[in-house]
Order: sequence, then structure tokens, then C-alpha cells
Amino acid sequence: MAERRIALVTGASRGIGKVLAIWLAKAGLDVIITARSVNPGEEREHSPSVKGSDRSPLPGSLAETAAAIEALGARCLMLPADITDPASVAAAATTALERWGRIDVLVNCARHTGPGHMDKIIDTPMWAIDAVMRGNFFTPLQLTKLVLPGMLARRSGIIINFTSVSAVSSPAKAAGDGGWGITYGASKSAAHRLAGIIAVETEGQGVLAYNVDPGFTWTERIEQDMAKYGFKPDGAPPEVSAATVNWLVTAPEAAQFNGRTIFAQQFCAERGLLPGWGLADVLPMRANLDRAGANLGEGKAVSD
Repeated sequence: MAERRIALVTGASRGIGKVLAIWLAKAGLDVIITARSVNPGEEREHSPSVKGSDRSPLPGSLAETAAAIEALGARCLMLPADITDPASVAAAATTALERWGRIDVLVNCARHTGPGHMDKIIDTPMWAIDAVMRGNFFTPLQLTKLVLPGMLARRSGIIINFTSVSAVSSPAKAAGDGGWGITYGASKSAAHRLAGIIAVETEGQGVLAYNVDPGFTWTERIEQDMAKYGFKPDGAPPEVSAATVNWLVTAPEAAQFNGRTIFAQQFCAERGLLPGWGLADVLPMRANLDRAGANLGEGKAVSD
């Protein structure tokens, strides 16, 4: 029997990270999960703006995700980590490698949830910008540097970074009025460059890297935090991104997209990866993708 591969998924307590961690377990991988929320009901700051505080508990926790993974017969290693704290991130990755020996798939799904990303430039203090950049860019880079040597030694590995249309386009409206702030766009733009550079630097050495753009996705945190900023519940379900990641991790033909950006909603629809999700469901997001410079002509759902 082939040895089960091991995935490390950040931001796995809720939302896309939780769903895709469970889907990877369904696909036969053992999963290491990280996030701040270990148990249900924990309180911490998650207000999108510096103009107010919100410490109300968010749905989801690592414990709940781990239980769902283990119910599928997969192993799960639960390691709390704060993506704004490099020591915490290093400790989680080091523990994962010490206990399980390797990481075959790294999915950088977590993003900073806290003040700054729904504030205009003039209203955003530098400490908030620093925290978002740390969480959304430096942590994915840090984890890449920690797992990449082992992948190169084994000549096998996959690194997936979650990107956003905000990385390559400007919002239609200002932050707080339906758009996003400089911290979100700039941090995602920085992280967006990782996949292509990893692909170039590791060419021919068995490592594959992808960006996955989930498009607007309706999650527990979006519902609780963002509805007040004009976001409506018409986004894709997290399963769209989970199905796309599963395909990238399990399909041999995925290697042709090494170093490129996958627009999950259209990619998933074109390949029929999720029953009930078709091209008609993607159409509301087409304007955003076109604004990002993606070539959607002739059904293309990837971009350099």
C-alpha cells in the first residue's frame, strides 16, 4: 500500500481552509491543520477596521475540523499558530516535521483577520499594515522556506497559495464602501508572486506551485463581519475552492499549470469538479476577473 501523503493547511478552523482540509482527507491525505482558534467560542479581535472592536466568537475551530478529518479515517495533527507571529509559525512547522517527518503539500490558505483591510490609506496605522503584511505574505513565505528543502530532497512537493483579484486590480469602490483597503491588496499582491518564482527556481526538481483565486466566497466570517460593509450572500461556497485544490493535488495533468494562477470558480465549473456548480454560477464574478487581466476567452481559467 502506498504511503499516505501529508498536507499542511493554514487557516483550517473555518471557511475555505476548513473545507479544503476535510476534502484533502477525503482524497486520502493525512492533514496537519493550523489556526488561532483551537476550541469553539474563543474570543479575539477580528474587526476589519481600526474604527471599532469586535471580539465576538466566530464559528469554527481546529478541534471541530480535526474531528471531521479523523471521522474520515485520516490522521490529523492540530497545531495552533498565529500567522502574525513568526515564532508561533516556526514552532508549528518544526513540530509538524518532527512528529510526521515531512510535508508533501503546503496550502497557505490563512489570511489575517483584524483591523486594517477595510480602512482607507489615510486611516490605516502602520502597525495594522505591518500585521496584515506579516500574516498574508511573510508567513506563506516563511512556511515555504521551511518545507521547501524537504520537498527538493524528495524531488516531490506541492505548494498552493491563495491569492485574490485584489492582488492585480483596484477595487470598484473605496474600503468601507464595498471595496478593500491597501493592506489587503498589497499583501495579496506580494503573496501572488510566490508561485511563479517558486516554479522558476525549482524547475525540473519535482516541486509544483500554484496560486488559487477563490473569487468571492461566502464563509462564516464573511457573513458575520463583512455583511455590514455591503457584501451580499451571493458568493461561491467554499467547496468550489476545495474541489479545485483537490484536483491540483491529485490529478497528474495539474503539472501543466505549474507557476500559474487558477481561478477556482471557472476552473471548477469547466471540469465539473463539484456537482451543481456550473459556468452560469461564475458569471457574476466575470467582471472582476476581466478587471484583473485574466484571459477568460475560449474558457481559459488560468493566468500567468
